Amino acid sequence: MTDADAIRVLAIACSPREAGNTDALLDAAIAGATEAGAQVEHFVLREMSISPCAACGACASGSGRCIVEDDMRRLYEPLVRAGRIIIASPVYFMCLPAQAKAMVDRCQPLWVRRNRGEDVSEARHPRAALYLGVGGGDLPHLFDASRTVLNSWYWTLQVFERRELSFAGVDARGAIAQHPSALADAREAGRSLAAWGRE
Repeated sequence: MTDADAIRVLAIACSPREAGNTDALLDAAIAGATEAGAQVEHFVLREMSISPCAACGACASGSGRCIVEDDMRRLYEPLVRAGRIIIASPVYFMCLPAQAKAMVDRCQPLWVRRNRGEDVSEARHPRAALYLGVGGGDLPHLFDASRTVLNSWYWTLQVFERRELSFAGVDARGAIAQHPSALADAREAGRSLAAWGRE
């Protein structure tokens, strides 16, 4: 497989906690995708400065671009060009943490374009996404709100193959390593995502 044929994978780490359970799952999935020959671009939201959407309306007129100058600008191109997206996130108050929600909300310019009937995706291949979720609680519907937000985001990005691997009751730093299969499952999920439609 040449570099031109390689699947582009955008991996987004959404946890505010460094080297925690979310990062471990994402690292495993990235390893699997890389083994499948994918080119992975990895962004860590806690290391970026992304302001919340200000509802200024600028993206709804003219060029359809966001006028806010911050680190979100680094994400727009990978978001439209990647053939695969892996988003790894903990659950905070039954939903995505603030860093992840700000990133999703700042995709409003892409939603504007999609709602106008324009193609948002510039990927060379059909798009697929994997949500890696982890939560300290073990409540019913723990991942439902995050899933709802991400499904709206996926629609905006023209991602129609949607996968999920989530783990409840995992809270202490490093606890995911004690799960009998979580890291192996995440690695296989990353490999399978990268290989989807090409095997």
